[in-house]
Amino acid sequence: MDPLKNCEAFLCGRSALCGHNYCSVHLKPEPDKHASRKATPVTSGVLDYFPDAIKAIAQCSLVGNEQHNPGTPLHWDRTKSQDEADALVRHLMDRGTVDDDGVRHSTKVAWRALALLQKELESL
Repeated sequence: MDPLKNCEAFLCGRSALCGHNYCSVHLKPEPDKHASRKATPVTSGVLDYFPDAIKAIAQCSLVGNEQHNPGTPLHWDRTKSQDEADALVRHLMDRGTVDDDGVRHSTKVAWRALALLQKELESL
């Protein structure tokens, strides 16, 4: 006898077999990845707070790409300039000024901080 035949979720068509997150009788609930994603306010919690800074960081990425990878599509070449913490501090020491390439040192601090954090999160 199939144990799911007696499951109210199966009988009403909401079982894990047909894509429902869980069967309350036979299966453990799975974390709702959609709820978790919706609970992370990327736009309202970051982009809306710092729109000018985010644009400046994006421009910094473009300038850096042309410096380190001229003529190639925008990408982060992680084999170049891997000393995020040291570079961040070097730019921090020059905060409030503009670097030779026209990008503010504070913008480069932010870019390096994001790069450092991204690598840390990826290593978990």
